[in-house]
Order: sequence, then structure tokens, then C-alpha cells
Amino acid sequence: MELLEVIKSLSNETRLNILKWLKDPFAYFTAEELGEETNELGVCVSDIAKKAGMSVPTVSDYLKTMSAAGIVIATRKGQWTYYKRNEKLIQDLATLIKNEL
Repeated sequence: MELLEVIKSLSNETRLNILKWLKDPFAYFTAEELGEETNELGVCVSDIAKKAGMSVPTVSDYLKTMSAAGIVIATRKGQWTYYKRNEKLIQDLATLIKNEL
């Protein structure tokens, strides 16, 4: 894990909100936006963009940055890309902050 890259990827209120929303998608997105594959795949970019009140390209760019840092995991299914949290990296980050910073 590149600590600086992870921190940079979260240095935006919308990105922090996205991470929060992905922690419990069923609390933040409607049943119509979520499907049976939500637990496995995550939430579709278009639904995240709608929730954020931003364009899909902007949110896609945010998510690509977060994915490159490893904080979220992208899964492509057909023409759609889904994102979910990388819980292992988040736990490792929490431990690193607690123990070293």
C-alpha cells in the first residue's frame, strides 16, 4: 500500500462520501439502484454519480483514482463498471494510522 496515494485518493469530500456510501450501499441507495449482485460486485458508477449529484465522467475519474490507490475494487460487467470497498486495504490503513502515525 502506498500510504500517500491512498490519502491523496481520499482528499476530496465526494470521494470520502463515496467510501461511506459503499460501506453500506443498502442504507444509501434505493432498491431499484441495487441488484442481487451488489454484495459481490458493488454499486454501478451511474448510481454513484446520481447519488453524488455529479456527472458520470467526473465520478468515474474519482473512482479510477481511488481504484488506482487500491481503496476500491472495480468490476466490469458488460458495459457497466461496479465499485466496492477494498476492506482489507481499509483495515490495513486503519492499523497503520493507529500504530505509526
